[in-house]
Amino acid sequence: MPVKIILLLLSFGFCQFGYAQAQVQAKDPSESNLVALRTDIKALQTEQQLIITRLDELKQLLLVNNRPAGSALPVPQPSKIDIHGEKFRGDNNARIAIVEYADFECPYCGDFERRVFPRLLRDYIETGKVKYLYRDLPLPGHSHAMSAARAARCAGEQGKYWEMHDSLFAKQDSLSDLALLERAGTLDLDTTQFAECQSGEKYTADIQNNILEAQKLGVDGTPTFFVGVIEPSGEITIQTRFKGSAPFDIFKSELDTLLSSKTHEAVSTQ
Repeated sequence: MPVKIILLLLSFGFCQFGYAQAQVQAKDPSESNLVALRTDIKALQTEQQLIITRLDELKQLLLVNNRPAGSALPVPQPSKIDIHGEKFRGDNNARIAIVEYADFECPYCGDFERRVFPRLLRDYIETGKVKYLYRDLPLPGHSHAMSAARAARCAGEQGKYWEMHDSLFAKQDSLSDLALLERAGTLDLDTTQFAECQSGEKYTADIQNNILEAQKLGVDGTPTFFVGVIEPSGEITIQTRFKGSAPFDIFKSELDTLLSSKTHEAVSTQ
C-alpha cells in the first residue's frame, strides 16, 4: 500500500473519531437521555481502541514501505509468555489469563484500574474464570514509578502485594518515599522491614527483567494487555493484545470468546 494512501487513511480515522467525540460533547445531559449518552461514550471508547490497533498495523506497513531494499525486517513478536512462579489474582485452575504491563504513576493505567478492573475482578477473576497478572513497566518520565514498583514487591514480602498494588493506584498523586511508608503503616505492615526493603536494590533486577520482557513483546506504552490461553506447560499462548485503557466491553468480548472456544476446552481437558 502506498505511503500516501496510508497517511490519508490515518487522517480519515482521526477525523471520524474527532467528529464522533464532538457530537457526544455537544449533547447537554440535562436535555438528553443519560443512558443514550453513556452508550455513545462506550461506542467512542471502542472506536478509540480500534483506531489504536489500526495505527499499530499501519505503522508497521509504513516501516516496511520506507525500509531500504535489503535491510532487515522487524522481528516477529513472541507468541507466548512464560508466567512460571509469578503472582496472580484468580483461581489456580483458570485457563485464560490477562497480563498487564503498567506503571503505577501512569494516569491511563490508573484509569483502567479504577474504571475497568473492578468489573473484570468481579465477573471473571473472582469467579475463577481468568487469572490476572501484573508486570512492572516504569516509564523514564515518571520519577516515582520505580520506587512504587519496589514498594509493591516489598509489601509482598509481608503478604500484602495486591493490597499495596491497589493502594498505589487508588492515590497516584501520593507516591513519595514518605507517602509509601505511610501506606505501609496503613496496611499493617512492619514499617521497619518495609523501609529496609524499600531503601535497597533488592528488586531492581526483577523490575528490569520485566522491562526487558516488555521490549521483547514489542510493548511501547502503558497500559498494554495480553490476553491468552494458559497451556499445560505454564506458558500463555497470546490471542489478543490491547494497548491503552480499553473499555470493559472489549475485554468482555475477547474473554467470553476464549472461554467458550474449542481452544480453551482442549487445553482445559489436558
